[in-house]
Amino acid sequence: MGYTQGLVCRECGAKYDLAPLHVCEACFGPLEVSYDYDAIRASISREEIERGPQTVWRYRKLLPVEDEPIVDLQTGCTPLIRADNLGRELGLRNLYIKNDTVNPTFSFKDRPVTVAATRARAFGFSTIACASTGNLAAAVAAHAAKANMRCVVFIPDNLEPSKIVNIAVYGPTVVGIRGGYDDVNRLCAEIADRYGWAFVNINLRPYYAEGSKTLAFEVAEQLGWRAPDAVVVPTASGALFTRIARGFQELADVGLISRATPRMGLAQAAGCSPIVSAYEADSLTIRPVKPSTIAKSLAIGNPADGYYCLKTIKETNGFAGSVSDEEIVDGMRLLARTEGIFAETAGGVSIGVLKKAALAGQLDPDETVVVYVTGNGLKTPEAVAEHARITLTINANMQEFESSMSEHSLLEPVPA
Repeated sequence: MGYTQGLVCRECGAKYDLAPLHVCEACFGPLEVSYDYDAIRASISREEIERGPQTVWRYRKLLPVEDEPIVDLQTGCTPLIRADNLGRELGLRNLYIKNDTVNPTFSFKDRPVTVAATRARAFGFSTIACASTGNLAAAVAAHAAKANMRCVVFIPDNLEPSKIVNIAVYGPTVVGIRGGYDDVNRLCAEIADRYGWAFVNINLRPYYAEGSKTLAFEVAEQLGWRAPDAVVVPTASGALFTRIARGFQELADVGLISRATPRMGLAQAAGCSPIVSAYEADSLTIRPVKPSTIAKSLAIGNPADGYYCLKTIKETNGFAGSVSDEEIVDGMRLLARTEGIFAETAGGVSIGVLKKAALAGQLDPDETVVVYVTGNGLKTPEAVAEHARITLTINANMQEFESSMSEHSLLEPVPA
């Protein structure tokens, strides 16, 4: 059996049994999963986790499942890369990149979806669905295929073509909505109420959100069972940001690490930065915006967890920043050039804000800093296409090769 106790309201503390619920009936606050941490502490150990599968399910005792079979695509245990080249450029001597571009559907969304799909099947749903800016829809469609469940995904109709391919290949019903993500989400909330489908980020949101904690669990384990000093997280709805913070805290609560939460750095695109705007105004009030950014995976103008992100920043002495579309592209190219990682636009946001924070002195050069890169660049190749061209074209002969290379100062002398 698992170690979940039920659901609890984040606002009034009302308690509920484990069920496909996401809103408190008493105060309309958001629900989240509660755990028996005393029982977990008594039964969990670093050694047990290290013997577990090379997936997020090595942390099963800290995830909201009971004894049901899991829907597993082998998500997680992605690389934590020491970024010496990028660190030298930014003046950071202990910089790491958590590279989630290599998950099964090429984004971190596989983490929350493996948990949500497992719960959906356990609750007896036959149809799984989501409102998505692209990455989530791909993850839901792939897990639905593995679970042999019917799948319907809803996306803005102006999504990048490469992301649509990444979704449709798994065979779901793909519904394009004229409008942005917030329009998609409003419609999906109505559909969930009327038809009783398992919407992973609506009626299953308490379970879905918990999967993102594994990004904290893995980083701590990969650092030798310690939390970093600071992290930078690309942020849309805010669930990823708050759950990474919660993940570090939970590891401390159950005795797996000694220090709890790093300083949490929040990164948004300037064209959709309601959380950053509130942070800069020293306010806890989120004012919704109409997104206008190439970082479409972060284009949520009314973030559900925005308020809780702001609280987390204050509680951890963290920071928040945003970058323009041009800076996003520069961040993507900088990461690829220095560390050989091709990230989507959200990764450009992370690297862009990391760069600004380093140059502004918000990060100490000797701190251990982890920047989260959450999606693969092949999802958004359009963003850097104009910079990705053949350098020169020649005929297939040595004379032309040597002439052209010398002209571009690329030819080194032949050793004697």
